[in-house]
Amino acid sequence: MDFEFEFKRFWPVIRTLTDISLFGKRIILKGKENFIKSGPNIIVGNHVGSFKDIAVLFKIAPRPIIFTANKMIFNKNDLNRLVRNYLRHNLKKFGELLDFLSGPVKIPLVYYISNNISKVGTIPVDLSGKKRTAVGKCEQNLKKKRAIVLLQGKGLVKEDTSNPFISMFKRGPSIICYNLYKKDGLVIPVTPVAILGTQKPFLTPGKIRVSIGKPMNILDYIEDEFTQTIERFKKAMEAQVESLLLELVRL
Repeated sequence: MDFEFEFKRFWPVIRTLTDISLFGKRIILKGKENFIKSGPNIIVGNHVGSFKDIAVLFKIAPRPIIFTANKMIFNKNDLNRLVRNYLRHNLKKFGELLDFLSGPVKIPLVYYISNNISKVGTIPVDLSGKKRTAVGKCEQNLKKKRAIVLLQGKGLVKEDTSNPFISMFKRGPSIICYNLYKKDGLVIPVTPVAILGTQKPFLTPGKIRVSIGKPMNILDYIEDEFTQTIERFKKAMEAQVESLLLELVRL
């Protein structure tokens, strides 16, 4: 069934889950005019807030979006385990209690999400294996003039790194842009996004600051060699997101 139709059909559910995910948090948005409102688009950004980052993008994006996600989310038992681990990691003993008390509501919700998440355009990714299948699906969706989200990181703050809020970017977005340009002549605009504040635990009040940068494209970074082009574009995207994040920190 057509993705856009399914997205529209499930939008009331998506909106409700988004509101729950961001309960107590207020979004402050900068650069909204830089969003690509139609045609193929890749949205890249830092990823420190687990499911809350996706909820923010659902909230602010002016169009349906497709995002890559841990393949465990598509299995009800694996998703339940992820939710349990998240609550225990972020809320400690209260998280264990909340996980136990919310069981009658959480279990049906987890089952519903795992059974339906693929219908709204989610692309499963094996975080421990090869990403070739996911890359192919991303390219297929971009050829259909859709917007996909490729957040960089594992959804948490890495305290032991030089920049805890930005993980080193992967080559995936660059490779996708390169492939589509070389094989199909498509120049995909890449929208850099910086998010700050989603690292605060679920149900914790606070502000979430988001900055949307001007679109980038691979033509500005083309070199003679494939590897050089990929690395140059990847580093440029990472640098732009870092610059946007620094602006948010200064606000």
